[in-house]
Amino acid sequence: MAGHAQLKRRLSLPLLVLYGLRTTIGAGIYALVGKIAGESGYLAPFAFLLAAAMASLTALSFGELCRRYPYSAGEAFYVREAFHWEWVSTLVGMLVVLTGLVSAAALVNGFLGYLGEFIEITPGFTLVWVCLLLGALAGWGIAESVSLAALITLIEIGGLLVIVWLGLEQSTSPIITWIALLPETDWSNLGLIFAGATLAFYAFIGFEDMVNVAEEVRDVETTMPRAIVLTLLISTLIYLLLMLVAVLTISPQKLAESEAPLPLVYRQLTGQDSTIISVIGLFAIINGALIQIIMAARVLYGQATMGQLPKVLAHIHARTQTPLVATALATSLVLAMALIGDLAGLARTTSILMLTVFAFINLALWQIKRRHVDPSGFRTLPIWVPVVGFLVSSGIVLNELLRVLVG
Repeated sequence: MAGHAQLKRRLSLPLLVLYGLRTTIGAGIYALVGKIAGESGYLAPFAFLLAAAMASLTALSFGELCRRYPYSAGEAFYVREAFHWEWVSTLVGMLVVLTGLVSAAALVNGFLGYLGEFIEITPGFTLVWVCLLLGALAGWGIAESVSLAALITLIEIGGLLVIVWLGLEQSTSPIITWIALLPETDWSNLGLIFAGATLAFYAFIGFEDMVNVAEEVRDVETTMPRAIVLTLLISTLIYLLLMLVAVLTISPQKLAESEAPLPLVYRQLTGQDSTIISVIGLFAIINGALIQIIMAARVLYGQATMGQLPKVLAHIHARTQTPLVATALATSLVLAMALIGDLAGLARTTSILMLTVFAFINLALWQIKRRHVDPSGFRTLPIWVPVVGFLVSSGIVLNELLRVLVG
């Protein structure tokens, strides 16, 4: 019977890393480079390094929690196991779903904007068909949809690496030039780095989506933590090199003023039209929407299996072995949100909520480690890691809320 089908473990380490890279190295980096350059100037590369260090704390917490509890709707499950508060667990899960849905809706609208630069479209009609196509791909099968997303991810990363390679090739003495970027140890420079790091932190958000496909990963207790660490390391290296090339090619002020900083860098490096970079960005945007729908559907499925949502959302189709009902609901909500229009403010709000979820996750691991004896068979984190992770996540939330209130 279709109703008794289960999720199938079809994701290997390479596919899971590509899935993780897709969620972290998103379309946002194409605009984020300029914004971080505006905050930190020539110290922007160091802002990425600091952001990576801050993000790694929560990433490590997710890795250990997934080894302990390798289930879909990971965040909601972790909070329930730690505090035994059903309502908080449900709330955390719904916040994760909301973040994914709003992100996907914003990306779909962004895709239409880019697509309109190339061909003439009817926005409403095109939006409906794009959402239906994404829903079909998400429900097709986890290996098939993630493999397609992985292919687009490779193209997207390839575009970023081309810019890095061109920049390094044209730099006559990169080591000497990079040494000149090293900051002097004074409070003003440290403040610039921290200001950029709080913004760059958002570039690393996405690794948390990986735990929501835990029930479809082979040897999940070993594969998931390795995939999370590899995703963070690869993302950090790409971001650092890209930021170095950007500030060494164009002044931070010009980068900050540009709505499309990476195509600007490409034109400066090659003297050629940057259409190819814009096309890659187009694919990156729609690929991000696909991954967010997959993630949201898995969280809805996981919460349904825990009894927090209607059981129909836990239905797994026998042929596709995917949660089709949950996928259809997620797709419908993305379509409805995308039709509303401008979701920029809501997207920023959900980013803050995601960091709130991070704070809960770190607290959950601290509580679990404090209350239970660590299981044998794998190394566990020192208890200070989730504590510092909580302080970092909650600190960024408070900083952003103060900026909103003051602004």
